[in-house]
Amino acid sequence: MQAVDDNRVDQIVVYKIDRLTRSLADFAKLVERLDQAEASFVSVTQSFNTATSMGRLTLNVLLSFAQFEREVTAERIRDKIAASKRKGLWIAGNVPLGYQADGRTLKIDADEASTVRALYDLYLEHGPIRVVKKRAKDLGLRSRQRVRGAGRVSGGTPFDRGHIHHILSNPIYAGRIRHKGQVFEGQHPAIIEPDVWDQVQQMLEGGAAKSRGAKKKAGRSPLTGKLFDETGDRLTPSHSRKSGKRLRYYISHRLVKDRSRKHPDAWRLPAEQLESLIVDLIRKKLSQPDIVTAMVRDISASEITARSDGLHSSKNTQQHLRLVERADLSPGTLTVLLSSDELSKALDCGGDRINADELTLTSPFRMRRRGVELKLHLGDAPAEVDRALVQNIVNAQKWMAMIIAGKTFAEIAESEGTSKRRVQDVVDLAVLAPDILDAIANGEQPEGLTSDHLIKSGVPARWSNQYAQFAKL
Repeated sequence: MQAVDDNRVDQIVVYKIDRLTRSLADFAKLVERLDQAEASFVSVTQSFNTATSMGRLTLNVLLSFAQFEREVTAERIRDKIAASKRKGLWIAGNVPLGYQADGRTLKIDADEASTVRALYDLYLEHGPIRVVKKRAKDLGLRSRQRVRGAGRVSGGTPFDRGHIHHILSNPIYAGRIRHKGQVFEGQHPAIIEPDVWDQVQQMLEGGAAKSRGAKKKAGRSPLTGKLFDETGDRLTPSHSRKSGKRLRYYISHRLVKDRSRKHPDAWRLPAEQLESLIVDLIRKKLSQPDIVTAMVRDISASEITARSDGLHSSKNTQQHLRLVERADLSPGTLTVLLSSDELSKALDCGGDRINADELTLTSPFRMRRRGVELKLHLGDAPAEVDRALVQNIVNAQKWMAMIIAGKTFAEIAESEGTSKRRVQDVVDLAVLAPDILDAIANGEQPEGLTSDHLIKSGVPARWSNQYAQFAKL
């Protein structure tokens, strides 16, 4: 056919056609290729010639019978397999772990059967498949090792969660055969007692109902109605979805009320990080006896330890967030007002002993941005090296040296395994001033100085212009 496509063939001549193909679709594509090459298919003794309409009609009739024969044969094979399955016979395929093929049925492999029983026992004992996986790995249980074509070896590895679930849900181990959603009694011996297998299926279905059943209601943001920014505007809960995951935020209400304006001074903070920040502040303050003493009248040192230790060490963030009556955010400062009622409940003391004047907690905080990622830190943000920016600068300096040596952008892109556009975007980072490079290496550059910012805004060639531009970040 390659010779036909190259227009080196005028006619394909055969003595007699038994079967050209069993698919009319394949024949149509074949004729199309012959037509494009202005070639024809001719049978000398049968007057078949694809160059004429009568010849094509005759071939179409012949091929229709061939396709009919193929489809009838496939139906007979499927019916035979279904009948064999209803009789409980094993029909080819990969032999399941724990068994060996024995003619039209299966026989138990004693060594592998012990592995299967161990997996069922672990599931009945521990429940979640992730726990079964870990315990099976600790016990050294492994899948069957198979030798495939060309001597390629597969298997012999620890069980993954999908393989364990398949074994636990396969009715073959209860002496049954599954076929197209139906289960029949098999002629092979069972490795797992049928009643035990049925019990495992009920446990699997119960676990699936919890994780894959009706969608859970979205968790309510615990700081709703309690957060305010420096303008007095309330921060309201919001969310987005990325790769199927729900991401929560707290955003200034003016972003919701008036979407036509950009509101550059508005807040948009990741909810989980902000909640963790407030919880950390509360834990830190309640771990200091002098602060608790100021909050609660007539409390001894021993009482402070007894009543506050459990609270500030608790990992239940909801318990800490219930203490918040109001939280105010301003650039660089977080102020939290604790609820006297909730604090008295948490410390198990009367409300009359709470000193309302000492319930305000204040702490500096900083926001550090890396691209689209926003991180919140209590106190001064620790120096954090932007590894992506550092790597881009290293690449830029290397590529600049290659340009000076006479290579083009296309040649650099091909040798580096990247795109020409990427080389053009990044290479300007090679002209950054030494002082700026030192700051980046120490993680002390302005928060907005990221790879994305430098690529989009461009890097001035003059160092003085760089200082002026980056001072505004």
